[in-house]
Amino acid sequence: MATALRLLTRLTGWACVAIGLFHVALGNAAIPGAGSAGTTVDSWGRFMGASFAGYGLAWLWAARQRPIPAQAVRWLAAVFLLGGAGRLLSLALHGPPHWFQIPLTVIELTLPPVFFWLAAAEERSPRSGTGAVPAAR
Repeated sequence: MATALRLLTRLTGWACVAIGLFHVALGNAAIPGAGSAGTTVDSWGRFMGASFAGYGLAWLWAARQRPIPAQAVRWLAAVFLLGGAGRLLSLALHGPPHWFQIPLTVIELTLPPVFFWLAAAEERSPRSGTGAVPAAR
């Protein structure tokens, strides 16, 4: 489980950093359907890209820890899940977005429970140094 958690945490971190930097570099051109949205949306998108890159760095930090801190993974996964919930809210209020955002929504809603499960399994693992080993008397 530790290997799967570490691999998935690294993959998520690098993906978020890459996507964030892509948005910083391209602005509106990085958002499907937002090419003519104007300067305010461009500014907001570049700012959010930097924030997303920072979020990815937090995932990479977690992946470098030994053991991976389950609580940090839970918080990062909860933020990811909140993003998916926000997309669902937008879908309900405004209708379907660009088609590419539908698979992103699916990823954002299905991957966090996997992280929650892997973090719990790692936390229970004897090598994690938490919870699973009874205290000596």
